Amino acid sequence: MKLHFDPNQEFQRDAINSIVGIFEGQPLNRSDMDLLFADPLFQEAGIGNRLTLDNDQILKNVNTVQQANGLAVSNQLDGMNFSVEMETGTGKTYVYLRAIYELNKKYGFKKFVIVVPSIAIREGVLKNLEITYDHFQNLYDKTPVNFDVYDSKRVSNLRSFAINNNIQILVINIDSFAKDENIINKPNDRLTGLKPVEFIQMTKPIVIVDEPQNMETEIRKNAIANLNLLCTLRYSATHTNRYNMVYSLDPVKAYDLGLVKQIEVDSIVTENDFNEAFIALEKVTATKTTTSAKIKIDVNTNDGVRRKTVTAKVGDDLYDLSNRRDIYKSGYIINGIDVSDGFIELANGETVFVGDAKGGLTDEVMKVQLRKTIEEHFLKEKKFKDKGIKVLSLFFIDRVANYRSYGMDGNPVKGKFALWFEEIFREMSGKSSYKGLLPYQVEEVHNGYFSQDKKGSWSDTKGNSLADDDTFKLIMKDKERLLDINEPLRFIFSHSALREGWDNPNVFQICTLNETHSELKKRQEIGRGLRLAVNQEGMRIQDTNINRLTVIANEAYEDFARQLQTEIEEDCGVSFQGRIKNKQKRAAVKYRKGFELDEKFKDIWDQIKYQTTYKVDYDSQELIKKAAKAVKQMSVTKKAIIKTTKTAVAFDKTGIVADIRASYNITIEGKFRIPDVLFYIQERTELTRSTVLAILLQSGRAGEILINPQLFLDNAVAAINEVLTELMIEGIKYEKIGAKEYEMRLFEDYDIHVNELTFKVTKKDKTIYSNFVPLDSNVEYAFARDCEERDDIEFYFKLPFWFKINTPIGTYNPDWALIKKNEKTVYFVAETKSAGQELRISEKQKIKCGHAHFNEFEEIEFKQVSSVGDLD
Repeated sequence: MKLHFDPNQEFQRDAINSIVGIFEGQPLNRSDMDLLFADPLFQEAGIGNRLTLDNDQILKNVNTVQQANGLAVSNQLDGMNFSVEMETGTGKTYVYLRAIYELNKKYGFKKFVIVVPSIAIREGVLKNLEITYDHFQNLYDKTPVNFDVYDSKRVSNLRSFAINNNIQILVINIDSFAKDENIINKPNDRLTGLKPVEFIQMTKPIVIVDEPQNMETEIRKNAIANLNLLCTLRYSATHTNRYNMVYSLDPVKAYDLGLVKQIEVDSIVTENDFNEAFIALEKVTATKTTTSAKIKIDVNTNDGVRRKTVTAKVGDDLYDLSNRRDIYKSGYIINGIDVSDGFIELANGETVFVGDAKGGLTDEVMKVQLRKTIEEHFLKEKKFKDKGIKVLSLFFIDRVANYRSYGMDGNPVKGKFALWFEEIFREMSGKSSYKGLLPYQVEEVHNGYFSQDKKGSWSDTKGNSLADDDTFKLIMKDKERLLDINEPLRFIFSHSALREGWDNPNVFQICTLNETHSELKKRQEIGRGLRLAVNQEGMRIQDTNINRLTVIANEAYEDFARQLQTEIEEDCGVSFQGRIKNKQKRAAVKYRKGFELDEKFKDIWDQIKYQTTYKVDYDSQELIKKAAKAVKQMSVTKKAIIKTTKTAVAFDKTGIVADIRASYNITIEGKFRIPDVLFYIQERTELTRSTVLAILLQSGRAGEILINPQLFLDNAVAAINEVLTELMIEGIKYEKIGAKEYEMRLFEDYDIHVNELTFKVTKKDKTIYSNFVPLDSNVEYAFARDCEERDDIEFYFKLPFWFKINTPIGTYNPDWALIKKNEKTVYFVAETKSAGQELRISEKQKIKCGHAHFNEFEEIEFKQVSSVGDLD
């Protein structure tokens, strides 16, 4: 399998352009001589980045981008740090890798360092560099690029990074250069006494910081600044500091736009489980004077027994802490708290470790979680069997020994989770409805990904040790194999390895098996499965009925949703109310049996079922006139400058400090090579050279090319394209593609989450549905209700998501098809919008295309309406 990437996703292009826009007005450095630096220590020339814009221009550009994206405007630059917020699963790594190519194409920048906080993320970045390479080579005319990962055993590779004239991408872990004792920061005899880091510093790299919230300590921030960077581009879903935020795709936006999977929670909780002395040790801590433990026990309250977390010290009696529950009366005094090994000792001799639980129905709950996960997996395997979609399930576990351990002879021993899994899987696969669905031995369908210690045994780690290295390489580099439907592996058990830096688009179930409440953040938990699924051709699936992530949780839905919402509000400052669905409130939209034979359905479907293609027709002279006016009204083209700063190096008791004495702005006069202006604009507008020339001459602004060629050209391209799109849509003409039709077989039952906007059908003979009409807004709900109640509406239905009309600015999906009958029968296709609703320009343009498309269908009237009454 080879994964495919869509280069035209608008939200990703917006994120990329937001970064590119920061440097608007920076000249394109095509000549190698513009990029040369020479240093006597190197005894050779190197290639570096050079920025000619001053901070005032950068701030102005940043403000322009922020205003366009509806973000708070920066009053001053927080250093040269720029932040992009993108929800997990929306292609953050793709976006910053493509931004590298765009920054090179437009400004000639060549040196980039990607700083990562962990081995997991490092391996994920390297994997993305590999799988996107051919895609980017095709997009950017085979622009030469070299990428490498920093290795302290191969520091001489940094020389190539410095002197090579191709795009250079260096991936480096923050821990490799954050301390003075790191090899990269020490003089090296193999590098003629230079510190390896100096080869990076001399290039003035653009530093991309992946997950910067993990690099906010003073030591790490200073280490990044020490790279002598041009700027930092910071990419994360959960920023701690939002320095100069230029683009934000928060969880709510990503969810609402259908860019990630829908989320549902299958909650597994106990009721009245208070018949044993339940104890779960959550945490042990120590101060200079005392130790304490957070313990979950059953407590008497005014509302009955409730499971609560209490704080206990040595000598405390759980009988008292539980408000005198008799079950804790004997032997439940805390005799000792061991912070180093993470356990407490009770007076009855029992020892409880952090993460352990005793009493209650803990094991039973986890068995049910396993069962529900496997059951959900089989349901989706059956549903997706003919669609070529591999289904994966992911289990997070807090103790490796629960899945796999080693006996005295060194041989692996299955833990309780593995034994339970195999028992339930055999039972499920033996059922008549699932028999033969997964024709593999049970041992082949599940595996655990953990870190190995020096003896080869599996261990609990935090995901940032050398022991994690082999684990992460296996996970990251086998992504395509995991997606292959012929690969037996379906169920993945992991400790810390998959918490960050890894996700797989076809994870459809996530189950956290903890003996206590999971400490894993909900956004981390669901983040591993948010990405949209792919089929066996590596193509993204856009169907929301397929893209549904089920979280099997050992807590109430309300608790899960509350925690997730709180995290999002704290992390992003947005509201996510009501957007997490309860699995028990899901229902199938069913089509009425035999609706395709209904004469009324056939009447309207036979009118609209033909697909079309379009041509555009516009008057060249009108284009020249309007585009020339747009170019004339562009913002002023300003000269480029070089800013120089004189700094005195002084010493005080803290070390070396900088003392700025003077700074100058030098205006660049006639220093730029003028590109082929007509070719540049022609390539980006697809207009003829003569048309481009006429536009420039009539605008009266052509002379400004000499002031700042790149700034002028980019502004001109934007102005011309805006006019061109408007004229194309005004003159669009559709025609049927022979007998090509939308296929009836695409009318399939599908699942929805029932809410207040779900319209329940009562008059089934008036529509194609037998139970519900899925709706998106109040205006659509009122429209469906009126269609059912009004006698003059003979038949109606919501046009399915796959009924799409091609337009110059993307596909368009109209809302309704219906038959209205008074003196004569009229067939309508309707687009419903609220009265007075302000539509985006692109929405208006797509509706115009809808009018043009249905003009080709004699019997059909296309209307934008706010109610059924507007059709009268």
